[in-house]
Amino acid sequence: MGIEQAYCKKLFLNVFFILVCSCSFAQWYNPDKVNKKALQINESAYEAAQNGNYAGAITLLNKALEADPKFLDAILSKAGIYGNLKNYQASVTEYEKAFALDAQYSGVYLLPYSISLAGTANFAKALEAVNKFLQNPTLNAQSKKAANFRKSTYAFAIDYALKHPISNLVSAPENLGDSINSADLEYYPSLTIDGKSMIITRRINSDEDFYVSNLVNGVWSKANPIEGKVNTNLNEGAQNISQDGKFLVFTGCNYPEGRGSCDLYISYKTKSGKWTEPQNLPGMINTEFWESSPCLSPDKRDLYFSSNRLGGFGGKDIWVSHIGNNGRWNEPVNLGPEVNTMADEGCAFIHADNQTLYFNSNGHPGYGATDLFLSRKTMDGKWSIPENLGYPINTIDDEGSLIVASDGKTAYYASDGADTKGGLDIYRYQLREDISAAKTLWVSGKVFDKKTGEGLPSLVELFELNSSRMVSQLQTDEYGNYLITLPIGKDYVFNVNRKNYLFYSDNFSLMNNSADTAFHLDIPLQPIEAGASIVLKNIFFDSKKWELKPESQTELNKVVQLLNDNPLLKIEITGHTDNVGNPADNLRLSVDRAKSVVKYLIANGIAANRLVSEGFGETKPIAPNSSEETRAQNRRTELKVVSR
Repeated sequence: MGIEQAYCKKLFLNVFFILVCSCSFAQWYNPDKVNKKALQINESAYEAAQNGNYAGAITLLNKALEADPKFLDAILSKAGIYGNLKNYQASVTEYEKAFALDAQYSGVYLLPYSISLAGTANFAKALEAVNKFLQNPTLNAQSKKAANFRKSTYAFAIDYALKHPISNLVSAPENLGDSINSADLEYYPSLTIDGKSMIITRRINSDEDFYVSNLVNGVWSKANPIEGKVNTNLNEGAQNISQDGKFLVFTGCNYPEGRGSCDLYISYKTKSGKWTEPQNLPGMINTEFWESSPCLSPDKRDLYFSSNRLGGFGGKDIWVSHIGNNGRWNEPVNLGPEVNTMADEGCAFIHADNQTLYFNSNGHPGYGATDLFLSRKTMDGKWSIPENLGYPINTIDDEGSLIVASDGKTAYYASDGADTKGGLDIYRYQLREDISAAKTLWVSGKVFDKKTGEGLPSLVELFELNSSRMVSQLQTDEYGNYLITLPIGKDYVFNVNRKNYLFYSDNFSLMNNSADTAFHLDIPLQPIEAGASIVLKNIFFDSKKWELKPESQTELNKVVQLLNDNPLLKIEITGHTDNVGNPADNLRLSVDRAKSVVKYLIANGIAANRLVSEGFGETKPIAPNSSEETRAQNRRTELKVVSR
């Protein structure tokens, strides 16, 4: 941005001409014949602007114009200051006043004029202006380079608008207001999956700390410093709170124990609501290089972050590390050339659907500064070519960190737009459908011992029903509490596992689900002992058939794993039906279905002498046969422990 910034910050007499080889002006305007009083005031305005007092500079320039209404350089200076303040419409107005007075003299300012036009989203007119600027045969190489760069961004914006008409926009970005934003800088919003708690980074002078705001009756409370031992007199920033609100990963710079200038740290929320003293992330994440802007996947098993370490494609790249069985983070993997460029990528956010990645970049085609993009994970684990999120979320200014709520469409991000309270603020925006993530529900609860009621740390797994692809895998906390996300549009197999216990199985049918409510499910696990039994809720048959459907494979493999993990275990598989139809036919069907399960287990290496099958037809219902829902409960396959 260097050369364009010069236009915005120093649009006073003779400054811009450093960038232009020569100029010829119209006869009427001569800078040497400006009213002397106006020139003196202009000098004071220049000093004020140089000291950052832009409001004072504007006031002085207005006084200079009172002394000499045709003082063209004062008008152009006002235009430049308004551009620097991101008051682009006012900047455009002043430039056009100047052009009306003397188009030839003012023509060297067509480039900053085009930038201000683009700031108002008038990209077509901006393109006309920069093309006219490039017709000047006296431009030096630096000016040509700056102009051609801007030309490419305007062309991109025009093309994007053709493909995404303004009529498709859901809303304009909305500043979150005084509860979240202040006269200081606010950025890096982070949201729990229930959308009730937001943590932001606030920078006061040069000190970065974390603040939290809670959603109460649809209104964000005043952001206050988070409680605990995280905020210090050092810099803490670029944080991400886990979906369940219990983990906080963030960037800590210049910490005594740090391996580099900026490392990644983790803190845990205690029962009292306070955060523990941060720990430098164990494993292979932190290096002597720069690591920042971390983001945990919804199952807490993947950590995305930005780093300028060796082995990347440019300045800062996005990397991902996967947690090992030892609880330490493995060697990070670069997300590859689809996502990363020779420039900078950062602020990665993986949505609750665990498939959609949002990030910022100044290396992919865009609107001229740092833009926001998305990439989606494909079935083979690769990342799609990034898509620019487009106007109005992206502008000619820098867009920073972006997150998307569980609904898949409500985005929160940092921007330094014209209506900010002070530099970067947090904004809310409704994404178009094509740049949205999958709406995501979640299930939470507690895993406990069925006999004692004691909470059990356990492994929770989620699979796609049709493909058997694992979606998420996570450990409960030490008390057995869990939260796992459920992107709608698919059906899922849900399992809970713990050594020396029978696994728990359930399913969630979200292929056509549009519910807005989350699920709560407390899960009793049964110790593996004679007589213990479970319903295998993900064993499927067609009506009146006994052949196993392919969707049963995930559950059947869980039974195989259970038997392999407990080599002395003997089980009985029983089949049950509802009361629809002939009782004798139902009995026969239940027997054949139980045999089908046993046959699968034997085919997958389980000894036949460890397996028994039996069918009971409609004789052992667990619910009244009064509705389709209750009859479905009675149509079941059960596993019972014979001995271990």
